Amino acid sequence: MNNTKEKFVVTAAQMRQIEERIFVAGMPVAALMEKVAGLVTRKIVKLLNPNISKIGILVGPGHNGGDALVIARELHFQGYEIIVYCPMQKLKELTNAHSKYLQSLGVNFVDNISPVKNCDLLIDGLFGFGLEREITGYLAKAINEINSWKKHIFSIDLPSGIHTDTGAILGTAISANHTFCLGLWKQAFLQDQALEYIGTSELIDFDIPLADITAILGEFPTIERITKTSATANFPLPLSPITYKYKNGNLLLIVGSHRYSGAAILTGLGARATGVGMLSIAVPKSIKPILNNHLPEALIIGCPETETGTIKQLPEDIDLSKFEAIACGPGLTTEPKSIVEVILSVNCPIVLDADALNICDNLEKII
Repeated sequence: MNNTKEKFVVTAAQMRQIEERIFVAGMPVAALMEKVAGLVTRKIVKLLNPNISKIGILVGPGHNGGDALVIARELHFQGYEIIVYCPMQKLKELTNAHSKYLQSLGVNFVDNISPVKNCDLLIDGLFGFGLEREITGYLAKAINEINSWKKHIFSIDLPSGIHTDTGAILGTAISANHTFCLGLWKQAFLQDQALEYIGTSELIDFDIPLADITAILGEFPTIERITKTSATANFPLPLSPITYKYKNGNLLLIVGSHRYSGAAILTGLGARATGVGMLSIAVPKSIKPILNNHLPEALIIGCPETETGTIKQLPEDIDLSKFEAIACGPGLTTEPKSIVEVILSVNCPIVLDADALNICDNLEKII
């Protein structure tokens, strides 16, 4: 797996454009389908319970259904009993070809969902990325019935019924236990409303050339997924044997309130884990002792506070220009509006999070 691919997140339109570049360059659609389905099949076989013998394949009219049929073929050759639920008569040309071949092998095809109930496992290939219309009628009824069975379900690319970009449920959706996202992460995988349907997930890297990705997304995409590799690449910060704290980063956190002291503590602990040389934390004066107990190595700056226990203002003697980075927001509440305005005028890298972002939403001059 090329870990670089893990960071990219695409919309349905962007994924279509990237795939189109691959096809224009000469990659046959049929060859790519074989490759993708082969990768997914190997993943499925590794995850299968040894007691599973009968597998139901849910097939839609498009290439997602074609992927499912190739997977069905390979599982059939490995000795599993396969039942294909294919409720739609009109299939795309390539999907239809795979359907005909599978039927020639004697695999059982049904257009009624009831026989599939006896399967040990289901593989969902009804709809892939790009679905925008709501699922209704007999198909919605079938999906709801499938979900009521509480069977273990693998979905290909996305659970059928999930909007690729928003994660919205389009009428109804397959509730999968595990989803194999094909090629690049789709935005739905970052949307709360989709997560309970996606289950656990993994990216199936089918070797999309990086040049094709950056041609569509640009060298520096607007949205990037934080990966374990990228999040820990510089943790802890490398230390020279002859360095000291002021030579290894000088960070100021402006966080916390009487009510949300825990947010200040957690932010401070996270900052400490980076290995930053000098860590200063500005908090309301009343919670300074709590921060000192949890982060004795940090410089805790007690700030004047309001009657409700939020930071009223930063101390007059604090020199913001000496810090190499400033982070502000967690547990702050939305009262300290003037502090955010002051921070935005400082010439250094700034991270705004939580309540600092809420403050920005309410300040027309900042927006």
